[in-house]
Amino acid sequence: MTTPSALDRPVGVPFTRRLAARTVLLPALALALLPPRRLRAVLALVRRGAAPASTAQAAAARDAMCAASLRCAGPRGCLPRSLGAALLCRLRGTWPTWCTGVRVVPPFTAHAWIEAEGRPVAEEVPDGYFTRLMAVPPVSRTDA
Repeated sequence: MTTPSALDRPVGVPFTRRLAARTVLLPALALALLPPRRLRAVLALVRRGAAPASTAQAAAARDAMCAASLRCAGPRGCLPRSLGAALLCRLRGTWPTWCTGVRVVPPFTAHAWIEAEGRPVAEEVPDGYFTRLMAVPPVSRTDA
């Protein structure tokens, strides 16, 4: 037996942004196959030289990924969606905080998301709902 569900795909995403999202989709899917340690190393390399993303920039990238791919818009698309949104931000010279972690309340569920300005982007859950296990934040000038 299956449970019916509807995907919430953003509308009004410009064609050029959807095209850019399609461009980063394949690298995001490839990155999703890497073991966590290697994934963190690759993302740490990719983020170099990028400014921190604003909430609006990160939300636009996330919306573009959901508009361009049914897999990213789906309930199990959090890893490619978050990786693609981070890569899409990087194409524009910014970097959100890419996070992966678990849900705090039972049942146990792993999740990946992006944050900007210290808050999860478009996750529709209260603060503290997820606990971070791994994060790749933007590099500040003092870290470099």
